[in-house]
Amino acid sequence: MPDGSYMKQIQDRGKLRAGVSADTLLFGFRNPQTGQLEGFDIDVVKAVALAIFGDLNDRIEYTAMPYSGRIPALKDDKVDIVADVMTINCARWKQISFSSQYFDAGQKVMVRSDSKAKGIEDLNGQKVCVAATSTNETELAEHYPEVDAVPVGDVSDCMVLFQQGKVDAVTGDDTVLLGFVTQDPYAKVVGDAITSEPYGLGIKKGRPEFVQFVNGVLEDVRADGRWKQWYQRWLDGNAEPPTAQYGRPPS
Repeated sequence: MPDGSYMKQIQDRGKLRAGVSADTLLFGFRNPQTGQLEGFDIDVVKAVALAIFGDLNDRIEYTAMPYSGRIPALKDDKVDIVADVMTINCARWKQISFSSQYFDAGQKVMVRSDSKAKGIEDLNGQKVCVAATSTNETELAEHYPEVDAVPVGDVSDCMVLFQQGKVDAVTGDDTVLLGFVTQDPYAKVVGDAITSEPYGLGIKKGRPEFVQFVNGVLEDVRADGRWKQWYQRWLDGNAEPPTAQYGRPPS
């Protein structure tokens, strides 16, 4: 790594410090059999670490965190990078930097399998769980005020309330809801996506060379087929990686 670069600091430290989720099935979760973190986002972090160190021999220090902890962890320099189904938007750009987008998601709704709701519009007056500080919560507040939003610390808490019957539905990114449905045969996802949620890797402001380096890693995984392999492994399908977009999204 170039002398004086942030990548060199990470290399000299011997570990890449990554903020991730430990309970978002398919993207960042702890395998109950092995105790190891797995998922699409974990594979992305591993690709960055491999590019810095040339190996993965205990090179990553994972910190599991709720949605609300992602930006503070970067600003307080507790982690080098956040890979946690994190949507790129202007409000967050004011606080941190982002890589190019590496995944396209969209906000949807999960209800019980016997529900007659066909989308968010059918849930007026009903309790809908959402992760606090997420883009999903902002969308409910701005465009669906008649829904009785129930914000919680992390989206995994929504699954608990849903299974306890304390909320009627859960709203979140379709990627996250897919993991929930995989765990609960009495749940289903309904309706079209009501937002576009481009995921990026969060990085502390003032480290442009690290952003450029990470973007180069993402270009490599798009080009060499690793992105498609991850998608097939975790999402059980075929898809093309999103076209890289750089810089702040339009307001």
